[in-house]
Amino acid sequence: QVQLVESGGGLVSAGGSLRLSCKASGSIYSINAYSWHRQAPGKQRELVALVTDGNTNYAVAVKGRFTISRDNARNTNYLQMNSLKPEDTAVYYCNIKGNLKGMGYRSFDSWGQGTQVTVSS
Repeated sequence: QVQLVESGGGLVSAGGSLRLSCKASGSIYSINAYSWHRQAPGKQRELVALVTDGNTNYAVAVKGRFTISRDNARNTNYLQMNSLKPEDTAVYYCNIKGNLKGMGYRSFDSWGQGTQVTVSS
């Protein structure tokens, strides 16, 4: 199994910055994609950023302000969030997709527990 531990959320004023981290542990053979999603009260969960081996993608609302990166050696990824706005307030969830060690290299799709980001105006 794969466990994800998120950290880095908190309360920040508009225009400020936060960095979220997501570390994966377990019987991981490879990680194919890291992504961050967010869910604000009363809204559906939405994709914020995605990184694979060769590509990154961002939601239009965060492009130019957020940066996703990965540290393959540590099975960790980061979401650097700059110029935060009150509308960025949400619970942020990390998602990782990859393959497990062992016969067959079964795929996995794991979610973190979520971390609250609150941006005050």
